[in-house]
Amino acid sequence: MSKFLPTITVVFSTPLSVFLLVMLTTMGSVVHAQEVPAPSVIVQTVQQHDVTPSFQLVGRVEAQSKVDIRARVSGFLIKREFQEGTQVSAGQLLFEIEPDAYQLQVQQSEADLASTRASLSKASTDLKRQKNLKKRGVTSQADFDKTKAEQLVAQANVLKAQAQLKKAQLDLSYTKIYSPIEGRVAREKYSVGNLLTTNSEVLTTVTRMDPIYVTLSVSEKSMLEARRKGIDLKNPPLAPTIKLSDGTFYPEQGRFNYVDTAVNTSTDTILVRAEFANSGGVLLPGELVQVVVTEKKTVMRVAVKQSAVQKDKQGYFVLVVAQNNLVSVKRITVGQQIDGQWEVLSGLVEGEKVIVEGLQKVRAGGSVNPVEG
Repeated sequence: MSKFLPTITVVFSTPLSVFLLVMLTTMGSVVHAQEVPAPSVIVQTVQQHDVTPSFQLVGRVEAQSKVDIRARVSGFLIKREFQEGTQVSAGQLLFEIEPDAYQLQVQQSEADLASTRASLSKASTDLKRQKNLKKRGVTSQADFDKTKAEQLVAQANVLKAQAQLKKAQLDLSYTKIYSPIEGRVAREKYSVGNLLTTNSEVLTTVTRMDPIYVTLSVSEKSMLEARRKGIDLKNPPLAPTIKLSDGTFYPEQGRFNYVDTAVNTSTDTILVRAEFANSGGVLLPGELVQVVVTEKKTVMRVAVKQSAVQKDKQGYFVLVVAQNNLVSVKRITVGQQIDGQWEVLSGLVEGEKVIVEGLQKVRAGGSVNPVEG
């Protein structure tokens, strides 16, 4: 065999040469036409948002009223007329103390009153007789004065007996212990059969749960502007809402009804109290809650996500996508941050689309594929 391969020369006919030339030219055009596609970005349409100023404080729930139930007379506890932990109404019977001794005392006092009234009747008759005798001049002044004094003593004895009867009746009424307010009753401290005295501990407690109070300690500095404007508790400009421990908001909005008259020198704060409806008993005295205080007058302004806002030496800016999908830089003036949004004071108008995700893939003047977030 030859050491060198033979050189093969292929000669195309004219029609075939033209065909191959066209094919190569077309393939080259396709390769050049496959340019890099525009990057996809997430955009947000600029809208008005609620940017009403608010601040959050820690509050303590307190009962509007709380009454300790005590025994006012001594005796054995014979009845308990409530279920612990339930709602009781004002005037509802809670306990009964053995009444027998107090009923006897009432009867004794009634008898004493009847006796003194009889004595008064006799003394009044004697005085009337002495007056007639004195007119006729057949009795001495001394006898008349003595009879008149006896009649006055009889009148005083009647008043004394009436007071003793009222006291006996009052003591008898104290053997039945009623709830003075509407509220939830706590557990009993004494069971039936125990001997109670006026020195015994609290029998139970009734707590009014609706409405309920929440107290806040607000810094003196925060209250300064409010004091300058004048604090109107009849129509306060701020409204409190409660954020519960599970992160949800309490459905009832409260109202402020008290501002303390002095600054706490230990904490440099002022005690402020709000009132909330609590018909469902969700709020319990003693618990800590987050209180969000918001102005009643709603403030609406343009706002965008924080991820859309960038900053350089010249200040804050956002990247805006026009209708032709071209990116441009817009300088903005920002306000406060609220719930992941930047309040925009100037530089943007409603309807514009700002890039919130994919900022690292774009540049000003470039083209993008916007996707509404």
